[in-house]
This record gives sequence, C-alpha cells and structure tokens, in this order.
Amino acid sequence: MIASLSGVVEHVGLDRVVVVVGGVGMLVHTTPATAAGCRAGAEAHLSTTLVVREDSLTLFGFASADERDMFETVQSVSGVGPRIALAMLSVMGPGDLRRALADGDAKTLTTVPGIGPKSAQRLVLELKDKVGAIPSPAAAGTTAPARRGWEDQVEEALTGLGYSAKQAADAVAAVAAANPDEKDISTLLRLALRGLRR
Repeated sequence: MIASLSGVVEHVGLDRVVVVVGGVGMLVHTTPATAAGCRAGAEAHLSTTLVVREDSLTLFGFASADERDMFETVQSVSGVGPRIALAMLSVMGPGDLRRALADGDAKTLTTVPGIGPKSAQRLVLELKDKVGAIPSPAAAGTTAPARRGWEDQVEEALTGLGYSAKQAADAVAAVAAANPDEKDISTLLRLALRGLRR
C-alpha cells in the first residue's frame, strides 16, 4: 500500500496531479480542492491510497490523512466505489461528511452527485457509529494562486462533480458577489458547494 508520497508537482489538472517521485511521474487522482492547493514546480506531500482492480492500479491523493481515511471508510458500504467516495469528499470535505453521517443527515448526503435517498440511508445506517468523533478543523494549507479567472476554475470543478452549467454559474456568481476579496480557490469552491447544498 502506498500511504503517502512527496515530490515535485509536474502537472496540475482539475481533479488530478502528477507528482515526480524518484524520477517517476505518479498520476494521482484528487478532489478539486486538493488539486487547487498544488502548484506546478513546487513540492507537495499527499496522503494516498492505492485502489487495485484486475485491469488497473489507481492512486488517489488527499491533503490530509483524515481525508484519506474517510475515503476508505465510505467505500466499506456496498455500492460506494472510489469515484463516488471522491465526489463525497469533493462536495463536503471530511469534517462535514463525518458530521452528516454521525447526525444521520441523509438529506445532506443526497447533495452529492451519484448519491440517492436509498444510498444515503444505507451510508448513515452502516457508518453512523463508525465515523468517530468530529476532529477540530485543521489549519488550511497554502493554495496556489489562480492560473486564470477563479470563476472559470470553480465552474469547471462544479460541472465536473455533476452539477449543470447553469447551477455552477449561479453558484459562482453568488460567491463572487458575497466574497469580493477572497482569492483562495479551495475556499471559493467550498463556498460554492455550500450554496448548492442549501
């Protein structure tokens, strides 16, 4: 199992990064917020988990071990694979996800693309007593400056998570109006997702 990796970021995409470790470029699938926190040419440290299938080896990377552990925990529920687990963490983050499960808040879970009412109820039923205490929020990491207008990046991230172009554009417009001085991409993405969950 590859539990973590450190190296120089070679490429940053919407939901993936390439990190050079010992001369080898490792493709790591991430949440949009984690990818936004990486900068090409800079060092990165990611907590990781390797998903092994008959025809593939896929590496997933996270900004914290807590995020990685939650990714692995939700996959213990039948019908929840790596893609849905990553979508859950992209929309909610580990703290909000743990809180929704611990509180039995199935409605909030259905805001994740790919999670319907039945799946949400099953997640709550199976994980409510397993997610443990809610940790205090960790200090936010440094985020790369926007490589283009943050609105485009956040809209692209939202549509990548399954929201319509109109939903994404409306959410971004609302965040832009309410937070004119905010420049942190990950914060802006979280704010947009919070608005869409209302």
